[in-house]
Amino acid sequence: MEEALNALFAQRPADLYGELANYFSKFSKAPVICKLVGRKVFDGVGQPTLEVEIYCTVKNHEKRICSTVMSSHSQIPENALPETTEADEKERNDSVNAAVEWVNESLNTMLRDLKPTDQCKVDKMLGECFTKKVEEKKEIQKQEEKEEEKATPALTSCTPSATTLPGKKKAERPGKKVAIAERTIPPAEPVESVLCGSLAIGGTSLAVAKAGATISRIPLYLHIALLKCNQDSPKEITLPLPMVTLLNCEKFSPAKLKLVKEVMLIPPVQLSVKQGIERVLDIQKEMIRLLEPPGKAPSPQLADSKKGKARNTGKKAPPQASKRISHLGCLITGCDNLEQPLLLMQTACNNIGLELGADMYLAINCAAHELMDYAKGKYEILTGTFKSPDEMVDMYVELINKFPFIIALIDPLRKEDREQWNNICCALGSKCYLIAEDAATYISKLKIDQNINIPTCSGVVLKYINQTKVSDLIELTGLLDGQRHITILGSPDGESSDDSLVDLAVGLGARFIKLGGLSRGERVTKYNRLLAIEEELAKNRTLREANLEFITFAEESPPEKQLSDALPPPKRDSWPPPLAQPALQVRSLPAQLPGNSTLT
Repeated sequence: MEEALNALFAQRPADLYGELANYFSKFSKAPVICKLVGRKVFDGVGQPTLEVEIYCTVKNHEKRICSTVMSSHSQIPENALPETTEADEKERNDSVNAAVEWVNESLNTMLRDLKPTDQCKVDKMLGECFTKKVEEKKEIQKQEEKEEEKATPALTSCTPSATTLPGKKKAERPGKKVAIAERTIPPAEPVESVLCGSLAIGGTSLAVAKAGATISRIPLYLHIALLKCNQDSPKEITLPLPMVTLLNCEKFSPAKLKLVKEVMLIPPVQLSVKQGIERVLDIQKEMIRLLEPPGKAPSPQLADSKKGKARNTGKKAPPQASKRISHLGCLITGCDNLEQPLLLMQTACNNIGLELGADMYLAINCAAHELMDYAKGKYEILTGTFKSPDEMVDMYVELINKFPFIIALIDPLRKEDREQWNNICCALGSKCYLIAEDAATYISKLKIDQNINIPTCSGVVLKYINQTKVSDLIELTGLLDGQRHITILGSPDGESSDDSLVDLAVGLGARFIKLGGLSRGERVTKYNRLLAIEEELAKNRTLREANLEFITFAEESPPEKQLSDALPPPKRDSWPPPLAQPALQVRSLPAQLPGNSTLT
């Protein structure tokens, strides 16, 4: 007390008792978790999801520290049958209800009195809890199977015809699979099962990370960076480049194009995030004008652009596109061929004095895994137009050579077509990112089974969903950093207003961040968070300029050589570490590149 009073005498603070409180708070116990609260809320598309709140004991008082809302994710394709969609919605609702129960009961008891800053210990306990839940589920399934086996003989004896008919239908399908095998098309891997309630694990892990950052009085991105770098504070931080979705190409009639799911804009590296987003918004405004209904009287400039569009992209442009916004936060349109959306983007940029390949770059999400016709063993890229995996590779090579401003292709092939992934990487890897998204959906499986499901590729899109833990992301991105892979943090389809994903991307040192478009509140919130982080880093002089590096893939590298064959992650003297493999670096993706040149 005497020491405190002597210090106060010299300082003469305006708030005497406040200064005394600050002094004695140094001797108080560290905050510990006292309560978790889980509740069912709704995401940006009205689907149920999980919110987790963290309460801590701070100076003998229970205090709410933070909360996080998990984003919902569905593997159901856009053209799924109504019955499939309804079943998925019911399953999601049951999973959220189970997750709420987990948080309020078992996890609430398990994590009580733990420090929120001890992320590794919390995540280890969460992992053990999840493993226990999986074992319990397996035991229940075994019991159900035994009961079905007991009931099956009675059913077969009573109704033999009812059981033989389904058998005949099933016998016809193997015949088709034989035809597929003759075409040497690898069968689709089974969809990874998701344990009902697994959202609780990911939601709690992220909420604890946010609580740890709040208790430490540092931003979440810095807290994540410290966890990744073993508490060594990074001297500089590079922001991920945004992949901003501008067009969502629908795959329903009368549109014929099925190959392109999203057309995204990537600002050049010499622009700040703020400048890049402003430029994207200018292009979006021009795109809306180009897609306006024909009944409206256009300006002279717009009329010229429409003529150019009709000449370049065909006559079928959706008149209602400017009024239709996708759940991804972008314009919905339909196209008749692969070049149409690219020429439309080119027209929009030219109209406002921008050049693709110099002032802006494109990325395409192909979502090829949704296009395979297994009866024919080919991808249906247009209505009635099919291509084999080898023909797909040739098509992409021709596309990139014709439109060199495309610097990223996401899911150009199914993950099962490993040989073709290897071929396309050897052909295009030095001037275009070949990124796997569908192949990298389940982070926990990527981390455990490193023999893995990702083919040869430039990088992967990681999504924070289900039982993913913060430690899983840190471990996996650390592994990817030391290899020939870049990391892209992507938002799921059912996004919430929680902006933690941006802090995760910045703290983990991701190369890109894929957040959707700029037209929905839950999407724009994340872009605003990215702008706030940029402003903070610039003010603290810890912002490092981004760069783009393309990977040269060796022709002889086998497609199966994956994460398990790579060396362990190198020691990180600087943050984030450079790619270990030789790379072709684009010194400045700005205006020195002519529009018809390739990025090499």
